[in-house]
Amino acid sequence: MPTTTKRRPTFQTLRGWAISVLHEAGAIRECEEHGWMRDRMDPHAREHAVAIARQEPPAGLSADAAAAEVREVLDSIGDSCPECPPQ
Repeated sequence: MPTTTKRRPTFQTLRGWAISVLHEAGAIRECEEHGWMRDRMDPHAREHAVAIARQEPPAGLSADAAAAEVREVLDSIGDSCPECPPQ
């Protein structure tokens, strides 16, 4: 009986791949009202995202480069939505 493996979809950009990994790990979430990505500020989720990137880097990218890309994208995402009023 054939088995299937779960594969991530292919992405057109490395940033898109990194956002997918961060979302899967729970390190970021989407603003329900405006759609902006927001950093959850969860250190465990951040490390989990880096671990995923190291274990399953996109084709042609080293584990270190994949982890660096995830960190770079995470650093570019704020913890608040720019369209939501300050709380």
